[in-house]
Amino acid sequence: MEASDARVVYVHGNGNKVREDLLKSQWDTALFGADMGAATRMAYWAPLRYPAPLSDAGEDPIDGGPGGPVGFEAPDAPAAEPPDAFIARTLAEARLDATLGGAEGLVPSAPGATGDPAEAEAALGEWLRDMTYLGDTLAEGESANTVPGSDAGLEALPLPRAARTAVFRLLVEHTFKDVHGYFFGGAGPAMREVFTRALDAVAVPDGGALVVLSHSLGTIIAYEALRERPRDVDLLVTVGSPLAITEIRDILLQPPAVPAGVAAWCNASDPRDLVALDHTLRPEYAPVELVTDHLVTNDSGNHHGIREYLSTRPVRDPVRAVFDGLASGQTQ
Repeated sequence: MEASDARVVYVHGNGNKVREDLLKSQWDTALFGADMGAATRMAYWAPLRYPAPLSDAGEDPIDGGPGGPVGFEAPDAPAAEPPDAFIARTLAEARLDATLGGAEGLVPSAPGATGDPAEAEAALGEWLRDMTYLGDTLAEGESANTVPGSDAGLEALPLPRAARTAVFRLLVEHTFKDVHGYFFGGAGPAMREVFTRALDAVAVPDGGALVVLSHSLGTIIAYEALRERPRDVDLLVTVGSPLAITEIRDILLQPPAVPAGVAAWCNASDPRDLVALDHTLRPEYAPVELVTDHLVTNDSGNHHGIREYLSTRPVRDPVRAVFDGLASGQTQ
């Protein structure tokens, strides 16, 4: 890829990670096919929560590698797990009546929810089936539409509220420990400061462009930091984001809205990604014409892996377009 005056700030998601320079290089390679050097920077907040990084050869369990929490990784599963197998495994490993007790006090019961674990599990099973078969249809050809404010052409049906609340509690219990720390454990300001420092350290040349690309909890960190301290961002990209989840929107520092200064927002999720749960930001984050939601295929073990997200066209193409556009302009 030709050099340009574009700069990218990455924000990683839940869980411990490999060392900062290696993590940045992994994201670069998945997105661009090569290490991008000083053109990209990682907002690396993992040391705030973990005393030492994963080993260089370590697999990130939150990204679907071995050793992940029950219900969110498949150590012996093939890359393309059959839909029925994914549904059966998820339901078997995430029995709502047995696993949700530890997070009971974190999220208020949803209005209208019966509290019946069997009902919630049945609703989750039906929703998973819809989402899994939708995920298979996406594998035949993802939307290449990256026009800000346009629809991806496919929309995931929302998870029924009783089941969504139950699954959210499960997520907090098993994979959202850092989300709990962010919102309720006092870690939020320090995490946002890591991102803000990364932005401050990026020198975007005159006529250049700034891209912010975030994953999972990183999407919350980037979003709230940009709401607190607006910056001119040419493209905000969120993948595997929980920002559309009602229970997350209810505890944001400010009401949902596109951060001031953000010119375009591209959001992408796999319909089977339980961390995303709700997949469309446009209805809640105004002005809606700046937001594009995409459903993509992520065939990592838990359908949440960052490298798989970065290799999808609706994520890769708009970022590369920023770089290619600037590089093209410089050579004219």
